[in-house]
Amino acid sequence: MDASQSTMSKSVATGSPRRVTANVSIAQYLIQRLQDYGIGHMFGIPGDYVLSLYSELEKSPIEMIGCTREDCAGFAADAYSRLNGMGAVCVTYCVGGLSVCNSIAGAFAEKSPVVVVTGSPGLKERSSGALLHHMVRDFRTQYEVFEKFTIAGAELSDPLTAFAEIDRVLDACDRFKRPVYLELPRDMVHVVPPIVHGYRGSSHVNDQQATTEAIRETSRLIESANCPVILAGVEVHRFGLQDELLQLAEAANIPIATTMLGKSVISERHPMFIGLYEGALGDQAVTQFVENSDLVLLLGAFMSDINLGIFSANLNPARCVYATSETLRISHHHYHNVGLKEFIVGLVESGLVPQPRSIPEQLSSTKRSSSKHGEPGEGGLRTSWMMSRLNRLIDADTIVIADVGDSLFAATELTIHERGEFLSPAYYTSMGFSVPAALGAATARPDHRVVVLVGDGAFQMTGQELSTLIRCGHCPIVILLDNHGYGTERYLHAGDWKYNEIHHWNYGKLLDVYGCGKSHYAETELEFEKALQDAWDTLDQPHLIHAKLVEGDGSDTLKNLADRMSKTVG
Repeated sequence: MDASQSTMSKSVATGSPRRVTANVSIAQYLIQRLQDYGIGHMFGIPGDYVLSLYSELEKSPIEMIGCTREDCAGFAADAYSRLNGMGAVCVTYCVGGLSVCNSIAGAFAEKSPVVVVTGSPGLKERSSGALLHHMVRDFRTQYEVFEKFTIAGAELSDPLTAFAEIDRVLDACDRFKRPVYLELPRDMVHVVPPIVHGYRGSSHVNDQQATTEAIRETSRLIESANCPVILAGVEVHRFGLQDELLQLAEAANIPIATTMLGKSVISERHPMFIGLYEGALGDQAVTQFVENSDLVLLLGAFMSDINLGIFSANLNPARCVYATSETLRISHHHYHNVGLKEFIVGLVESGLVPQPRSIPEQLSSTKRSSSKHGEPGEGGLRTSWMMSRLNRLIDADTIVIADVGDSLFAATELTIHERGEFLSPAYYTSMGFSVPAALGAATARPDHRVVVLVGDGAFQMTGQELSTLIRCGHCPIVILLDNHGYGTERYLHAGDWKYNEIHHWNYGKLLDVYGCGKSHYAETELEFEKALQDAWDTLDQPHLIHAKLVEGDGSDTLKNLADRMSKTVG
């Protein structure tokens, strides 16, 4: 279910008829509301402070998926939410909650709506004065930590307000597309409130006059522009605005580029799509087209350092319309309380007249799909060559998940067929995302093939979550790029530094440990070609392709990044 479906579920859930709350415990109500938002699975690890809630979850239609580590559960919930519209993770107090912090911080940074549910010591046992296990400093520590990277939170310690607090927090998660936090003391799980105080709903109101003026000003700019371009970002996906974006592009005949974090917000085979904009890091034809445009419509895009090509982007604010869920700036004019959806839909309905504009041949979808690399030979493996072979096979039923490092940078060369089928932490850039994210993606879209691109360094962090994928019956293809450590770091800080080295693993043997799947080892193009094709043709088992890279290999994007970073940070 995509984000627009999630919003529909929310509106149905909060409208008539009223939800039944009589004789419903706090835990039962929470589970009911999670289902209202389309959450059918939760990820996590149990612990004594949350066991009663786990028992309630196990009796409910929500499937609880146990992971190997809490941070892996967080990454899985993050990926699930990106494809499903909202996700959830359930962990125990402090040792579980504090372990999942990094994953949730990444979800906050990249606007992924994850609900963090955690247990905590019971209210009665707190009054004994004893130091309870897992506690750090005081009982509020975990709550205060999560306040820093969630958009809303609540401790469900008051039966009279618990239901309203659950509604308020989940509404914020859906509205802002950021993580939220719910803490449930273990002696409150089965409490049935005697009286229910209802949630009155959010108070945000779109300013119609400001919206009308903003649409009028932008429409005039579009109609007078000779070479406008849309630069679409990840919020287009998070808020389910892909159809509205395409309607705008087609109504005004404006080509679309995306940011790295926004990769695949629309199908990259669409004739209006011209490629990824990465400043000086990426395809220079795309960069020149965007930066030479006389009007850039930045819609739902984060202006992060990676999206800006390590600040190499050359976008003139006077020629930009910058619209997100939080701000709207047209040239140097700022508008307040204008919703992103209302703004885009208003432009579509403003009666724009399409102008005769053409996309340069080198940016056409046909040109982009052509391979830059030849047929396989006995040569050593290079990442870009492997991406060209993968590009020939991925289709509309393929989800590609790229970890941080050259897995991500090289993956920008792939052409993704359907919207939302490319996942990567391209802003927060936390290593170890990809394999646990594959668990979330495979759970949300069991009918899709999941392909993971992961470096050996990232795999050694969280790769054991492959065992959970196997336990749950999923069959991903994991392509492990082995450059004996942190290859991206070697490019960013040149030198023979020992801290970039990691211990060599015989990765293929792990599938023997897990008891399922087929492993492949490849260090030549022919070996990789055979392994990839075999994996693609065998859908009923997981595959791990151990790809040993040529020494010092790096994608063009990584090399450009390293050059830019050396000039930026010295």
